[in-house]
Amino acid sequence: MDSANAISLHELARRLGAAISEAAICDVWVTAETSDLRCSGGHCYMELIQKDPQSGATVARLRAAIWASRFGSLNTEFRMATGTPLASDIKIMARVTASYHPVYGLSLVINDINPDYTMGDLLRRRREILQRLTEEGVADMNRQLEWPVPVQRIAVISAAGAAGYGDFINQLYHNSRRLRFHTELFSAVLQGPKAPASIIEALDRIAPRIDNFDCVVIIRGGGATSDLASFDDYDLAANVAQFPLPIIVGVGHERDITVLDYVANMRVKTPTAAAEWLIGQGNAQLQRLQQLGAELFRNISDRLGGNRRQLAYIEGQLAPLVRGRMARELQRLDNLGSLLPDISDGILQLHRRKLDSLGQLIEALSPEATLRRGYTITRLDGRALTSPDELAKGLVISTTFARGTAESVIN
Repeated sequence: MDSANAISLHELARRLGAAISEAAICDVWVTAETSDLRCSGGHCYMELIQKDPQSGATVARLRAAIWASRFGSLNTEFRMATGTPLASDIKIMARVTASYHPVYGLSLVINDINPDYTMGDLLRRRREILQRLTEEGVADMNRQLEWPVPVQRIAVISAAGAAGYGDFINQLYHNSRRLRFHTELFSAVLQGPKAPASIIEALDRIAPRIDNFDCVVIIRGGGATSDLASFDDYDLAANVAQFPLPIIVGVGHERDITVLDYVANMRVKTPTAAAEWLIGQGNAQLQRLQQLGAELFRNISDRLGGNRRQLAYIEGQLAPLVRGRMARELQRLDNLGSLLPDISDGILQLHRRKLDSLGQLIEALSPEATLRRGYTITRLDGRALTSPDELAKGLVISTTFARGTAESVIN
């Protein structure tokens, strides 16, 4: 091949550019997934890719750009429609024009984006997450938890110093009924791609201390709706769904609903609304206690009134019974009193006869009576002798008679 017949690379690039221009590849609607999106100088640069639905391998890739003259309005419209700004890893339908640059090669210029296509994809992803959670049997676990009574100890997941957190605390602690609450902040990132992992980490810090809290509140306030995509995350939704305490989600959006709203026990619009809901629960319990107190007072009053009537009836019935019983007892005492003299005289005479008999017996058995019957008492040194064996020659003994005493010497 003669080099004279060869063309330069620049000439090849020019011819490719001309061919693309002549083909009039402009204002063509294409569907693709964004990748490596970045902004610089007001322009937005990205890659558009297509993946094989089975293997996930990339089968097509082209550079694309949105010039500054269109990027601001396109991004705003897209964010208002979808709740999220243009970012990597989302599917879009874009109206593009192909261009070829001798140095930078083939690229696409994005002139318009249809947000409805992206919304459909976001809803599809959301449905897939919810379906997966349902198939795993965890989607309704947090929503089915019973609320403790009362709800006073609250673990708050929010960004430290965030306006939404301040609004929540101010509303909660300055309630008109002066209900008392205890809150503890577990700081986390609530916006951007780091939000799911940060919220999960905060839940992990609360988990070992669940006995110290009645519920968890996840709040953010004043953030852009574009950051709602952070709450359409499977891992975050799975952690919230399976958390053992009831969770309230108030991430500052009114129109759109995220996966987190579906799996949390309670969804409110704003941090202030979360505080109002908790205050409402406290008011309801306080009213219930007041009703119970009034009901208890009525029951006690009714019971006391019934007891008073019963006591009055018993008192009316008791007086005649007592008077009759007392009269019978008094008559019995009178009867006993009339019998007492006769009974006491008989007892005294009986005891007197017994004493007389005893006196006679004692008199008959006395030593003097024995001596009068002719008996004597022989003593040696004052001791009565009972046997002749106690005597010895030369001893002096005394003999007592009924009338007198005589001494003798033993020979």
